[in-house]
This record gives sequence, structure tokens and C-alpha cells, in this order.
Amino acid sequence: MTEPHRIDELLDEAEAMLRQTSQRVAGILMTRHEPGRYTLTLSDSVPFGETREQIVS
Repeated sequence: MTEPHRIDELLDEAEAMLRQTSQRVAGILMTRHEPGRYTLTLSDSVPFGETREQIVS
């Protein structure tokens, strides 16, 4: 399993990459599927400049 601080670094990097491609029209939705497993996507339901988190069980 990846160390918690490394997971935070990877999530920060992914978020920064998505911000660069957002074209100022979408925010970022971070979904936690299980501990240590996440997806980040651009989402029209999230205002530009914001990141929202959700947990899926």
C-alpha cells in the first residue's frame, strides 16, 4: 500500500494537471472508491475553481 503522504502528493499532482486542462468551464470531482483508490475527473456539476470530494461504498 502507498504511504498516506505519497497518496496526498499524487492526488495534488493529478488535481494540478486537471486544473490546467479545465478550460475554465468545469471543476474537479474527486471520488474515493476505497482507501488508497481514487479517481479525479472534470465535472460540469462542480463550479470552476472548486474541487469536491465524494466517497463511494
